[in-house]
Amino acid sequence: MEMLRSMITTICVAVLLVYTWKVLNWAWFKPKKLEKYLRKSGLKGNQYKLLYGDLKEFTESVIEAKSKPINFSDDIAQRLIPFFLDSINKNGKNCFMWLGPYPAVLITDPEHLKEIFRKNYVYLKQNHPNPMIKLLAQGLANIEGDKWAKHRKIINPAFHVEKLKHMLPAFYVSCSEMLSKWAEIVPKGTSFELDVWPDLQIMASEVISRTAFGSSYEEGRTVFELQKEQAEYVIEKGRSIYIPGSRFLPTKMNRRMLKIEKEIQTTIRRIIDKRLRAIEGGETSQDDLLGILLESNMKEIELHGRKDFGMTISDVVDECKLFYFAGQETTSVLLVWTMILLCLHPEWQVRAREEVLHVFGNNKPDLEGLNRLKIVTMILYETLRLFPPLPSSSRRTEEEVKLGELNLPAGVQLIIPAILVHYDKEIWGEDAKEFKPERFSEGVSKATKGRVSFIPFSWGPRVCIGQNFAMMEAKMAIAMILQKFSFELSPSYTHAPFAIVTIHPQYGAPLLMRKL
Repeated sequence: MEMLRSMITTICVAVLLVYTWKVLNWAWFKPKKLEKYLRKSGLKGNQYKLLYGDLKEFTESVIEAKSKPINFSDDIAQRLIPFFLDSINKNGKNCFMWLGPYPAVLITDPEHLKEIFRKNYVYLKQNHPNPMIKLLAQGLANIEGDKWAKHRKIINPAFHVEKLKHMLPAFYVSCSEMLSKWAEIVPKGTSFELDVWPDLQIMASEVISRTAFGSSYEEGRTVFELQKEQAEYVIEKGRSIYIPGSRFLPTKMNRRMLKIEKEIQTTIRRIIDKRLRAIEGGETSQDDLLGILLESNMKEIELHGRKDFGMTISDVVDECKLFYFAGQETTSVLLVWTMILLCLHPEWQVRAREEVLHVFGNNKPDLEGLNRLKIVTMILYETLRLFPPLPSSSRRTEEEVKLGELNLPAGVQLIIPAILVHYDKEIWGEDAKEFKPERFSEGVSKATKGRVSFIPFSWGPRVCIGQNFAMMEAKMAIAMILQKFSFELSPSYTHAPFAIVTIHPQYGAPLLMRKL
């Protein structure tokens, strides 16, 4: 008996020692080893601080920046990614920081970006150690390897230009409903203050509900509201250290995040189940994103004769969550910043309206005409440069790599601050902060001189699959708004861009609207 107790004690001590070593390695020895490697590579950064790294200063800088509005002439990056900018100012462009025990290297050089985006099998999407972060949206944006290739192949048909043509009526109806609402509110012959931000969000949500699921906004409203709330929790989680296992703690936030996820899953699965029953009942597949996705998935399974060549229902749910979130967010933020910039630069609002009226008059915009809107396209590109939907994105190294002159070890996060790349005077010239749509008069390639320096939708094999969808929707919306209204900034407008994943106007977008 004594011998058995001795063996159990020995095993317990051994297990405790193993776990103690793992924790110490995670929290101290591995970070210090990576720090030594990065400094040897010529990168500068702060000394690693046990467990927290730079997270305390990072969070404080974001909170402070968010507390104060800015002027239009101020540096937007100082409000959106203050700690990244301060790190570069202190340590130079080739620098690193600590997001907890994880080192993160800032990457802004176009040649480095080209390499990272091109070699998507070497530089992988960064997965946050906290599994709760994944509750917001996974799908094509975050999966890797063979699974990503399979999903991309199955989803691709839904975003072909030919398919987008069939979605124009949904764009038109959703925009018309918003403009009818504005027409009722805004009196004739006078300017009327209207916060357009909530309506642009609803309109973009309507578009996704109709084009993705052939349903009305009412059916999707639950998902949109819940994902908006989930995004705020995800941002908060992302700024704190994840202690392994802490997701199982029944904290108020954890419980709420799991409840939101359950409600979203239930709603989307109900829509999918209804569609699958209709297909099994002999109904033809609908020409919305979900219908095309399910049809493409079935074809892939039939082609190979095995279910594992297709997507599971859980996979389809993840892609639908991504449709909902990315589709609504990208377009609504593009439209609100476009309208704000056109208020600040009325000469471009006039030029855009003249073009729209020349191409369409007061008639319904069509695909051919939308493709001919050169000035509107230039304006949208310049808006995407000045207000890219995601101020920054990230990748990670799974193995030791050489990126240009940089030697990077495995286990390093690479931060790609699009907002800094888009405002870089060495790339865009001394007028980089200014709104100049004429930069794009001969297209993106000419504007960037062939460099990877315009990345609102990422770049390379993993370029956003929905970029044509977003651009077409934005062109339709701006064209229809310009046909019916002129607008200028209200004196009550406060310039305060801030990031809830994408760049939102913190205090809305009150504009003075006038019927034409």
